Amino acid sequence: MSRLPILIAACLFLYHLPSPLAAETDSPTTAYSLLQSYNFPVGILPKGVVAYDLDTSTGKFHAYFKDSCSFSLVGSYQLNYKSTISGYISENKLTKLTGIKVKVLFLWLNIVEVIRNGDEMEFSVGITSANFGINEFLASPQCGCGFECKESKKETYDTSLPFVSSS
Repeated sequence: MSRLPILIAACLFLYHLPSPLAAETDSPTTAYSLLQSYNFPVGILPKGVVAYDLDTSTGKFHAYFKDSCSFSLVGSYQLNYKSTISGYISENKLTKLTGIKVKVLFLWLNIVEVIRNGDEMEFSVGITSANFGINEFLASPQCGCGFECKESKKETYDTSLPFVSSS
């Protein structure tokens, strides 16, 4: 009886095991780690993404939530994420965004672009834009209650290492 089939099967099994280094160099495993790999903080995306896809040749992405996601932030901003959001991602840029709206006064406006400039995040609604400090986005808000959730633990991120979870 030949051992060759067993040896081949063992080699194939070992070949398909992830290497410890592969976790750092292969494509990200979550939408949040994808954001970090393009130099964005995780907090521009609320908790609850159930899946995502990315075409690495074009940067086209989709992120999927179970349902739409709405919450308010301090400063009277209300945000709404549809169950599917999409756009194009590249280093420090999210463009042609769809599925994200912000309420300004009485109007709901589509956020169409997000650009990171150093320690600032610029959010554009097409006709105007607003800048915010990157420290505002080191944690992800939760659908329904934003950062004001009483029943859930607020995740924090180590600011000495850009966008790396401290937990």
